[in-house]
Amino acid sequence: MKNKTALLVLDLINEIVHPSGKYSSEGYFDQVTCRDVIHNAKKAIEHARRLEMLVIYVIVGFSENYVEWPKNSPVFRSAKTEKRIILGTWGTQIHSSIEPKPHEKIIVKNRINSFYQTNLELLLKNNDIQTVLLTGVSTEFVILSTAMQAHDKDYQVVVLEDATASSHEDLHISAIKILERIAKVNTVENFFREEIGVLCQN
Repeated sequence: MKNKTALLVLDLINEIVHPSGKYSSEGYFDQVTCRDVIHNAKKAIEHARRLEMLVIYVIVGFSENYVEWPKNSPVFRSAKTEKRIILGTWGTQIHSSIEPKPHEKIIVKNRINSFYQTNLELLLKNNDIQTVLLTGVSTEFVILSTAMQAHDKDYQVVVLEDATASSHEDLHISAIKILERIAKVNTVENFFREEIGVLCQN
């Protein structure tokens, strides 16, 4: 039976999660490191591949001339002035520890929400996906907004909490409290242990 679960790997790019990234000084690298997010995301990806789940990477970025840049956004204000998250550069490459396989899709977005003006929903629909697993940074932005959109599009949503992080622990905790109202929140190992049990029974 075709696996109807997809793993989404959201914004785990060098600019945000690498120590040399331009956002690392804002707390992201410290939180990603202390929460072991890259390692946990890697475990989730390995489990998903073994179970033949659809693995989709989503990255945020802008063209070199920033034609897509939202000038009124406080979140993205520094991107243009400080030449951050330019598509096709090292900054928007996925962290080397969790590089996608050649057949795995990479979706580019120009906003926080992974569904906004991307073909993410098309990929999910064409692959008969019913459940989405969310990993990445940051919890209060891309994870929360993507979870809400997936919820309203009638997907089952699971947040793999130990594979997510924010720039500050209190923001992460607050976002998780909200996410618990629209999604299931689990750890990587607990979810896949339960999932493997279900698959074995089938």
